[in-house]
Amino acid sequence: MKKIMALVMAAMMLLVCCSALAEAPEGYPEIKEGMDLGGKDIYIYNYWDSADWTERLSGDLSDEQQAQVDYRHWIEQTYNCTIHEIMRGDWGTCAEEMTNFVATPENDKLAIFIIEPGKVGSLVANGMAAPIDYDTSAEKWNQADIALWSKGGQKYGLYTGASEPRQCLFFNKRILEEANIDWNTIYDAQKDGKWTWAMFEDLLKQVTVDKDNDGTYDVYGLIGSRDDMEVCAVFTNGGAFFDLDADNKLYPAMDSDATKEALTWATDTWTKYAAPTPEEANWDWYKEGWKQGYCAFYMYQTYGGFNDNSEMADMADEWGCVAFPVPKEGGTYYTINSDNITLIPSCYDAETVAKLAFIYDMWTNPTPGYEEDNWIGNKYNFTDERAVDETYAMLREPEHVAVNRVVVLGTQNDILGNQLLWALGGDNTAAALIEASMPDWQSRCDTYNNAEK
Repeated sequence: MKKIMALVMAAMMLLVCCSALAEAPEGYPEIKEGMDLGGKDIYIYNYWDSADWTERLSGDLSDEQQAQVDYRHWIEQTYNCTIHEIMRGDWGTCAEEMTNFVATPENDKLAIFIIEPGKVGSLVANGMAAPIDYDTSAEKWNQADIALWSKGGQKYGLYTGASEPRQCLFFNKRILEEANIDWNTIYDAQKDGKWTWAMFEDLLKQVTVDKDNDGTYDVYGLIGSRDDMEVCAVFTNGGAFFDLDADNKLYPAMDSDATKEALTWATDTWTKYAAPTPEEANWDWYKEGWKQGYCAFYMYQTYGGFNDNSEMADMADEWGCVAFPVPKEGGTYYTINSDNITLIPSCYDAETVAKLAFIYDMWTNPTPGYEEDNWIGNKYNFTDERAVDETYAMLREPEHVAVNRVVVLGTQNDILGNQLLWALGGDNTAAALIEASMPDWQSRCDTYNNAEK
Protein backbone atom coordinates (compact mmCIF):
# COMPACT_ATOMS: atom_id res chain seq x y z
CA MET A 1 0.00 0.00 0.00
CA LYS A 2 2.83 2.38 0.91
CA LYS A 3 4.48 1.66 -2.43
CA ILE A 4 1.25 2.44 -4.29
CA MET A 5 0.83 5.72 -2.38
CA ALA A 6 4.43 6.67 -3.16
CA LEU A 7 3.83 6.06 -6.85
CA VAL A 8 0.62 8.13 -6.72
CA MET A 9 2.44 11.00 -5.00
CA ALA A 10 5.25 10.86 -7.55
CA ALA A 11 2.75 11.00 -10.38
CA MET A 12 1.01 13.98 -8.77
CA MET A 13 4.31 15.81 -8.38
CA LEU A 14 5.11 15.11 -12.03
CA LEU A 15 1.76 16.59 -13.02
CA VAL A 16 2.43 19.65 -10.87
CA CYS A 17 5.84 20.12 -12.45
CA CYS A 18 4.45 19.70 -15.96
CA SER A 19 1.72 22.20 -15.13
CA ALA A 20 4.30 24.67 -13.77
CA LEU A 21 6.36 24.38 -16.93
CA ALA A 22 3.30 24.90 -19.08
CA GLU A 23 2.36 28.31 -17.77
CA ALA A 24 3.88 30.91 -15.45
CA PRO A 25 1.76 32.80 -12.89
CA GLU A 26 0.27 36.06 -14.11
CA GLY A 27 2.87 38.82 -14.22
CA TYR A 28 5.81 36.40 -14.07
CA PRO A 29 8.34 36.08 -16.92
CA GLU A 30 7.62 33.52 -19.60
CA ILE A 31 9.03 30.09 -18.79
CA LYS A 32 12.02 29.10 -20.89
CA GLU A 33 12.20 25.43 -21.82
CA GLY A 34 15.45 23.49 -21.53
CA MET A 35 16.76 25.36 -18.51
CA ASP A 36 16.84 22.53 -15.99
CA LEU A 37 19.76 23.14 -13.60
CA GLY A 38 19.80 19.55 -12.40
CA GLY A 39 19.06 20.28 -8.77
CA LYS A 40 22.30 22.24 -8.33
CA ASP A 41 22.96 24.89 -5.68
CA ILE A 42 23.71 28.20 -7.36
CA TYR A 43 25.67 30.78 -5.38
CA ILE A 44 25.51 34.46 -6.30
CA TYR A 45 28.50 35.70 -4.35
CA ASN A 46 28.73 39.35 -3.31
CA TYR A 47 31.19 41.01 -0.95
CA TRP A 48 28.84 42.73 1.52
CA ASP A 49 26.00 40.48 2.81
CA SER A 50 27.09 37.90 5.39
CA ALA A 51 23.57 36.44 5.57
CA ASP A 52 21.96 34.47 2.74
CA TRP A 53 18.90 36.01 1.11
CA THR A 54 16.56 33.57 2.88
CA GLU A 55 17.86 34.88 6.22
CA ARG A 56 17.51 38.49 5.19
CA LEU A 57 13.99 37.93 3.87
CA SER A 58 12.47 36.10 6.81
CA GLY A 59 10.24 36.87 9.77
CA ASP A 60 7.62 39.61 9.57
CA LEU A 61 7.72 40.55 5.88
CA SER A 62 5.96 43.32 3.99
CA ASP A 63 3.70 42.40 1.09
CA GLU A 64 6.44 43.33 -1.37
CA GLN A 65 9.06 41.30 0.47
CA GLN A 66 6.77 38.28 0.57
CA ALA A 67 6.11 38.68 -3.16
CA GLN A 68 9.87 38.70 -3.75
CA VAL A 69 10.30 35.52 -1.70
CA ASP A 70 7.49 33.84 -3.65
CA TYR A 71 9.03 34.84 -6.97
CA ARG A 72 12.48 33.59 -6.01
CA HIS A 73 11.10 30.25 -4.85
CA TRP A 74 9.24 30.00 -8.15
CA ILE A 75 12.54 30.45 -10.02
CA GLU A 76 14.07 27.65 -7.95
CA GLN A 77 11.14 25.29 -8.45
CA THR A 78 10.72 26.04 -12.14
CA TYR A 79 14.37 25.63 -13.07
CA ASN A 80 15.27 22.89 -10.58
CA CYS A 81 17.89 24.65 -8.47
CA THR A 82 18.46 26.25 -5.08
CA ILE A 83 19.81 29.80 -5.18
CA HIS A 84 21.93 31.47 -2.53
CA GLU A 85 22.92 35.13 -2.47
CA ILE A 86 25.65 35.57 0.09
CA MET A 87 29.03 37.11 0.84
CA ARG A 88 32.29 35.47 -0.21
CA GLY A 89 35.36 37.48 0.55
CA ASP A 90 35.14 41.22 1.08
CA TRP A 91 35.93 44.37 -0.88
CA GLY A 92 39.62 43.58 -0.81
CA THR A 93 39.49 39.82 -1.37
CA CYS A 94 36.48 39.16 -3.65
CA ALA A 95 38.67 38.94 -6.77
CA GLU A 96 41.05 36.53 -5.04
CA GLU A 97 38.08 34.35 -4.07
CA MET A 98 36.96 34.15 -7.69
CA THR A 99 40.48 33.35 -8.87
CA ASN A 100 40.71 30.53 -6.35
CA PHE A 101 37.33 29.20 -7.44
CA VAL A 102 38.43 29.05 -11.08
CA ALA A 103 41.64 27.28 -10.12
CA THR A 104 39.82 24.76 -7.91
CA PRO A 105 36.16 24.55 -8.93
CA GLU A 106 33.74 23.39 -6.27
CA ASN A 107 31.81 20.86 -8.28
CA ASP A 108 28.90 20.61 -5.85
CA LYS A 109 27.83 24.15 -6.71
CA LEU A 110 27.56 26.66 -9.53
CA ALA A 111 28.80 30.18 -8.87
CA ILE A 112 28.38 33.75 -10.05
CA PHE A 113 30.57 36.50 -8.58
CA ILE A 114 29.74 40.18 -8.10
CA ILE A 115 33.06 42.04 -8.07
CA GLU A 116 33.90 45.62 -7.15
CA PRO A 117 34.81 47.54 -10.33
CA GLY A 118 38.46 48.19 -9.57
CA LYS A 119 39.21 44.47 -9.62
CA VAL A 120 37.14 43.40 -12.62
CA GLY A 121 39.80 44.36 -15.16
CA SER A 122 42.44 42.01 -13.80
CA LEU A 123 40.00 39.09 -13.68
CA VAL A 124 38.94 39.63 -17.28
CA ALA A 125 42.51 40.21 -18.48
CA ASN A 126 43.78 37.07 -16.77
CA GLY A 127 41.11 34.80 -18.18
CA MET A 128 39.18 34.29 -14.94
CA ALA A 129 35.88 35.51 -16.43
CA ALA A 130 33.95 33.45 -18.96
CA PRO A 131 32.76 35.00 -22.24
CA ILE A 132 28.99 35.38 -22.00
CA ASP A 133 26.91 34.62 -25.08
CA TYR A 134 23.55 35.89 -23.86
CA ASP A 135 21.00 38.36 -25.19
CA THR A 136 21.35 41.59 -23.20
CA SER A 137 19.36 43.85 -25.50
CA ALA A 138 16.44 44.26 -23.07
CA GLU A 139 16.01 47.63 -21.39
CA LYS A 140 16.96 46.27 -17.96
CA TRP A 141 20.60 45.72 -18.95
CA ASN A 142 23.08 48.55 -18.42
CA GLN A 143 24.58 48.97 -21.88
CA ALA A 144 27.44 51.23 -20.74
CA ASP A 145 28.73 48.60 -18.31
CA ILE A 146 28.28 45.77 -20.78
CA ALA A 147 30.17 47.73 -23.45
CA LEU A 148 32.94 48.61 -21.00
CA TRP A 149 33.52 44.95 -20.20
CA SER A 150 33.35 43.72 -23.78
CA LYS A 151 36.24 43.06 -26.11
CA GLY A 152 36.22 41.92 -29.70
CA GLY A 153 32.44 41.85 -29.64
CA GLN A 154 32.38 39.43 -26.69
CA LYS A 155 30.72 40.24 -23.36
CA TYR A 156 32.45 39.41 -20.07
CA GLY A 157 30.58 41.44 -17.45
CA LEU A 158 26.91 42.04 -16.63
CA TYR A 159 25.02 44.75 -14.80
CA THR A 160 21.31 45.54 -14.64
CA GLY A 161 19.53 48.82 -13.97
CA ALA A 162 20.76 52.38 -13.71
CA SER A 163 24.31 53.05 -12.59
CA GLU A 164 24.65 54.03 -8.96
CA PRO A 165 25.50 57.74 -8.66
CA ARG A 166 28.90 58.18 -7.07
CA GLN A 167 30.87 61.47 -7.06
CA CYS A 168 28.95 64.50 -5.78
CA LEU A 169 29.35 67.67 -3.73
CA PHE A 170 27.71 67.74 -0.32
CA PHE A 171 27.30 71.14 1.33
CA ASN A 172 26.88 72.23 4.93
CA LYS A 173 23.73 74.35 5.16
CA ARG A 174 24.68 76.05 8.42
CA ILE A 175 28.03 77.27 7.13
CA LEU A 176 26.47 78.66 3.95
CA GLU A 177 23.74 80.42 5.90
CA GLU A 178 26.31 81.96 8.26
CA ALA A 179 28.04 83.34 5.16
CA ASN A 180 24.69 84.82 4.02
CA ILE A 181 24.41 82.33 1.17
CA ASP A 182 21.02 80.89 0.33
CA TRP A 183 21.85 77.25 -0.41
CA ASN A 184 18.72 76.95 -2.55
CA THR A 185 20.46 79.16 -5.11
CA ILE A 186 22.94 76.32 -5.72
CA TYR A 187 20.10 73.94 -6.51
CA ASP A 188 18.53 76.61 -8.72
CA ALA A 189 21.80 77.08 -10.63
CA GLN A 190 22.16 73.34 -11.09
CA LYS A 191 18.60 73.09 -12.39
CA ASP A 192 19.17 75.95 -14.84
CA GLY A 193 22.52 74.60 -16.08
CA LYS A 194 24.41 77.46 -14.44
CA TRP A 195 26.21 75.59 -11.65
CA THR A 196 29.73 76.30 -12.94
CA TRP A 197 33.32 76.21 -11.80
CA ALA A 198 33.26 80.01 -11.52
CA MET A 199 30.20 80.00 -9.25
CA PHE A 200 31.77 77.27 -7.14
CA GLU A 201 34.98 79.26 -6.75
CA ASP A 202 33.01 82.36 -5.77
CA LEU A 203 31.25 80.43 -3.01
CA LEU A 204 34.54 78.96 -1.81
CA LYS A 205 35.99 82.46 -1.50
CA GLN A 206 33.01 83.64 0.56
CA VAL A 207 33.09 80.81 3.08
CA THR A 208 36.85 80.39 3.59
CA VAL A 209 37.46 82.80 6.50
CA ASP A 210 39.71 83.54 9.45
CA LYS A 211 37.13 84.64 12.00
CA ASP A 212 39.48 85.47 14.88
CA ASN A 213 42.30 87.00 12.80
CA ASP A 214 44.92 84.59 14.13
CA GLY A 215 46.31 83.85 10.71
CA THR A 216 44.59 80.47 10.39
CA TYR A 217 41.31 79.80 8.66
CA ASP A 218 38.47 78.75 10.96
CA VAL A 219 36.22 77.73 8.08
CA TYR A 220 37.45 76.13 4.88
CA GLY A 221 35.68 75.86 1.59
CA LEU A 222 36.56 72.24 0.81
CA ILE A 223 37.27 68.86 2.33
CA GLY A 224 37.09 65.30 1.06
CA SER A 225 38.60 63.34 -1.81
CA ARG A 226 40.86 65.34 -4.09
CA ASP A 227 41.01 62.35 -6.46
CA ASP A 228 37.26 62.55 -7.01
CA MET A 229 37.46 66.27 -7.70
CA GLU A 230 40.28 65.86 -10.22
CA VAL A 231 38.53 63.05 -12.07
CA CYS A 232 35.18 64.85 -12.17
CA ALA A 233 36.88 68.00 -13.42
CA VAL A 234 38.44 66.05 -16.30
CA PHE A 235 35.18 64.53 -17.50
CA THR A 236 33.07 67.66 -17.10
CA ASN A 237 35.70 69.46 -19.19
CA GLY A 238 35.44 66.92 -22.00
CA GLY A 239 38.69 65.15 -21.17
CA ALA A 240 39.54 61.51 -20.45
CA PHE A 241 42.36 59.36 -19.13
CA PHE A 242 41.98 56.42 -21.51
CA ASP A 243 39.79 56.00 -24.57
CA LEU A 244 39.22 53.82 -27.63
CA ASP A 245 40.56 54.72 -31.07
CA ALA A 246 38.88 54.14 -34.45
CA ASP A 247 40.03 50.51 -34.36
CA ASN A 248 38.54 49.99 -30.89
CA LYS A 249 41.99 49.87 -29.33
CA LEU A 250 42.62 51.34 -25.89
CA TYR A 251 45.05 54.26 -25.71
CA PRO A 252 46.17 56.82 -23.10
CA ALA A 253 44.11 59.95 -23.76
CA MET A 254 45.23 62.20 -20.91
CA ASP A 255 47.70 64.20 -23.02
CA SER A 256 44.99 66.57 -24.20
CA ASP A 257 44.36 70.24 -23.46
CA ALA A 258 40.99 69.40 -21.90
CA THR A 259 42.46 66.92 -19.43
CA LYS A 260 45.48 69.00 -18.50
CA GLU A 261 43.39 72.17 -18.10
CA ALA A 262 40.94 70.38 -15.81
CA LEU A 263 43.65 68.82 -13.65
CA THR A 264 45.39 72.18 -13.28
CA TRP A 265 42.17 73.94 -12.27
CA ALA A 266 41.22 71.24 -9.78
CA THR A 267 44.66 71.23 -8.17
CA ASP A 268 44.81 75.03 -7.89
CA THR A 269 41.30 75.24 -6.45
CA TRP A 270 42.00 72.51 -3.93
CA THR A 271 45.24 74.18 -2.85
CA LYS A 272 43.51 77.50 -2.24
CA TYR A 273 40.41 76.38 -0.38
CA ALA A 274 40.75 72.85 1.04
CA ALA A 275 41.32 72.07 4.70
CA PRO A 276 44.89 70.91 5.36
CA THR A 277 45.56 67.29 6.25
CA PRO A 278 46.43 66.93 9.96
CA GLU A 279 49.87 65.53 10.76
CA GLU A 280 50.00 61.73 10.92
CA ALA A 281 46.35 61.48 9.87
CA ASN A 282 44.92 58.40 8.19
CA TRP A 283 44.07 58.71 4.51
CA ASP A 284 40.34 58.95 5.29
CA TRP A 285 40.62 61.55 8.04
CA TYR A 286 38.32 63.85 6.08
CA LYS A 287 35.26 61.68 6.81
CA GLU A 288 35.30 62.74 10.46
CA GLY A 289 36.63 66.19 9.56
CA TRP A 290 33.55 66.89 7.45
CA LYS A 291 31.19 65.95 10.25
CA GLN A 292 32.94 68.36 12.62
CA GLY A 293 31.40 71.24 10.69
CA TYR A 294 34.28 73.50 9.69
CA CYS A 295 34.05 73.04 5.92
CA ALA A 296 31.37 74.22 3.50
CA PHE A 297 31.69 71.60 0.73
CA TYR A 298 32.53 67.91 0.86
CA MET A 299 33.84 66.23 -2.29
CA TYR A 300 32.91 62.60 -1.86
CA GLN A 301 30.55 59.88 -3.08
CA THR A 302 26.81 59.56 -2.63
CA TYR A 303 26.89 56.48 -0.42
CA GLY A 304 28.52 58.59 2.30
CA GLY A 305 25.23 60.38 2.92
CA PHE A 306 22.34 58.77 1.06
CA ASN A 307 22.68 55.14 2.10
CA ASP A 308 21.23 53.51 5.20
CA ASN A 309 23.69 53.57 8.13
CA SER A 310 25.91 55.92 6.13
CA GLU A 311 29.05 57.59 7.43
CA MET A 312 27.16 60.88 7.78
CA ALA A 313 24.25 59.42 9.78
CA ASP A 314 25.45 61.03 13.02
CA MET A 315 26.33 64.42 11.49
CA ALA A 316 24.89 67.27 13.54
CA ASP A 317 24.60 69.85 10.75
CA GLU A 318 22.05 69.50 7.97
CA TRP A 319 23.42 68.94 4.49
CA GLY A 320 22.42 69.20 0.86
CA CYS A 321 23.93 67.76 -2.28
CA VAL A 322 24.57 68.84 -5.86
CA ALA A 323 26.49 67.44 -8.80
CA PHE A 324 30.06 68.51 -9.44
CA PRO A 325 29.92 71.82 -11.36
CA VAL A 326 30.66 72.28 -15.05
CA PRO A 327 33.28 74.58 -16.66
CA LYS A 328 30.70 76.59 -18.60
CA GLU A 329 26.95 77.11 -18.49
CA GLY A 330 24.99 74.43 -20.25
CA GLY A 331 27.62 71.71 -19.76
CA THR A 332 26.79 68.16 -18.69
CA TYR A 333 27.02 67.24 -15.01
CA TYR A 334 28.81 63.94 -14.49
CA THR A 335 29.30 61.25 -11.94
CA ILE A 336 31.79 58.48 -12.77
CA ASN A 337 30.67 54.94 -13.47
CA SER A 338 31.69 52.62 -10.65
CA ASP A 339 29.24 49.72 -10.67
CA ASN A 340 29.81 46.31 -9.15
CA ILE A 341 30.06 43.90 -12.08
CA THR A 342 28.73 40.35 -12.32
CA LEU A 343 31.16 37.78 -13.71
CA ILE A 344 30.79 34.07 -14.41
CA PRO A 345 33.89 31.97 -13.66
CA SER A 346 35.74 30.65 -16.70
CA CYS A 347 35.78 27.06 -15.37
CA TYR A 348 32.37 26.37 -16.97
CA ASP A 349 31.47 25.29 -20.49
CA ALA A 350 29.42 27.54 -22.76
CA GLU A 351 26.12 25.78 -21.99
CA THR A 352 26.56 26.21 -18.23
CA VAL A 353 27.57 29.86 -18.67
CA ALA A 354 24.40 30.48 -20.68
CA LYS A 355 22.26 28.85 -17.99
CA LEU A 356 23.90 30.90 -15.23
CA ALA A 357 23.39 34.10 -17.23
CA PHE A 358 19.73 33.15 -17.62
CA ILE A 359 19.28 32.50 -13.90
CA TYR A 360 20.94 35.85 -13.13
CA ASP A 361 18.57 37.51 -15.62
CA MET A 362 15.56 36.00 -13.83
CA TRP A 363 16.99 36.79 -10.40
CA THR A 364 17.49 40.48 -11.18
CA ASN A 365 13.98 41.09 -12.54
CA PRO A 366 11.76 43.44 -10.57
CA THR A 367 9.45 41.60 -8.18
CA PRO A 368 6.28 40.78 -10.15
CA GLY A 369 3.49 43.12 -9.12
CA TYR A 370 5.97 45.72 -7.85
CA GLU A 371 7.45 47.09 -11.04
CA GLU A 372 7.92 50.69 -9.89
CA ASP A 373 11.46 51.90 -9.37
CA ASN A 374 12.13 51.92 -5.63
CA TRP A 375 15.59 53.45 -5.69
CA ILE A 376 14.54 56.30 -3.40
CA GLY A 377 14.28 54.05 -0.35
CA ASN A 378 14.86 56.09 2.83
CA LYS A 379 16.80 58.90 1.19
CA TYR A 380 14.29 61.57 2.21
CA ASN A 381 15.13 60.77 5.84
CA PHE A 382 18.69 62.01 5.41
CA THR A 383 18.47 65.27 3.51
CA ASP A 384 16.14 67.65 1.66
CA GLU A 385 13.89 66.71 -1.24
CA ARG A 386 15.91 68.66 -3.80
CA ALA A 387 19.02 66.58 -3.09
CA VAL A 388 17.01 63.44 -3.85
CA ASP A 389 14.61 64.61 -6.57
CA GLU A 390 16.99 66.85 -8.50
CA THR A 391 20.55 65.73 -7.81
CA TYR A 392 20.44 62.01 -7.09
CA ALA A 393 17.69 61.37 -9.63
CA MET A 394 19.58 63.26 -12.34
CA LEU A 395 22.85 61.42 -11.71
CA ARG A 396 21.09 58.08 -12.24
CA GLU A 397 20.38 58.96 -15.87
CA PRO A 398 22.78 57.42 -18.43
CA GLU A 399 23.72 60.76 -20.00
CA HIS A 400 25.19 61.89 -16.67
CA VAL A 401 27.36 58.80 -16.12
CA ALA A 402 30.90 59.05 -17.48
CA VAL A 403 32.93 55.90 -18.08
CA ASN A 404 36.52 56.07 -16.88
CA ARG A 405 38.23 53.32 -18.88
CA VAL A 406 41.17 53.19 -16.52
CA VAL A 407 39.42 50.28 -14.78
CA VAL A 408 40.09 47.86 -17.63
CA LEU A 409 43.80 48.17 -16.78
CA GLY A 410 43.40 48.00 -12.99
CA THR A 411 42.34 50.24 -10.15
CA GLN A 412 42.46 54.00 -10.52
CA ASN A 413 44.88 54.13 -7.59
CA ASP A 414 47.29 51.70 -9.22
CA ILE A 415 47.22 53.23 -12.69
CA LEU A 416 46.82 56.96 -11.99
CA GLY A 417 47.51 57.44 -8.28
CA ASN A 418 51.24 57.86 -7.74
CA GLN A 419 51.94 58.79 -11.32
CA LEU A 420 49.40 61.58 -11.64
CA LEU A 421 46.50 62.27 -9.28
CA TRP A 422 48.39 62.15 -5.98
CA ALA A 423 51.51 63.86 -7.35
CA LEU A 424 49.89 67.03 -8.71
CA GLY A 425 50.95 70.32 -7.17
CA GLY A 426 53.89 72.70 -7.11
CA ASP A 427 56.42 71.89 -9.80
CA ASN A 428 54.57 68.67 -10.60
CA THR A 429 52.35 70.06 -13.31
CA ALA A 430 49.80 67.95 -15.14
CA ALA A 431 51.75 68.31 -18.38
CA ALA A 432 55.05 67.19 -16.84
CA LEU A 433 53.57 64.22 -15.02
CA ILE A 434 51.69 63.04 -18.08
CA GLU A 435 54.74 63.31 -20.30
CA ALA A 436 56.83 61.31 -17.82
CA SER A 437 54.34 58.44 -17.48
CA MET A 438 53.04 58.24 -21.03
CA PRO A 439 55.41 55.38 -22.04
CA ASP A 440 54.21 53.25 -19.12
CA TRP A 441 50.53 53.89 -19.85
CA GLN A 442 51.05 53.15 -23.54
CA SER A 443 52.78 49.87 -22.65
CA ARG A 444 49.85 48.87 -20.44
CA CYS A 445 47.43 49.62 -23.27
CA ASP A 446 49.52 47.59 -25.73
CA THR A 447 49.46 44.64 -23.35
CA TYR A 448 45.70 44.90 -22.96
CA ASN A 449 45.08 45.32 -26.70
CA ASN A 450 47.22 42.35 -27.64
CA ALA A 451 46.01 40.01 -24.91
CA GLU A 452 43.99 37.02 -26.04
CA LYS A 453 40.80 36.62 -24.03
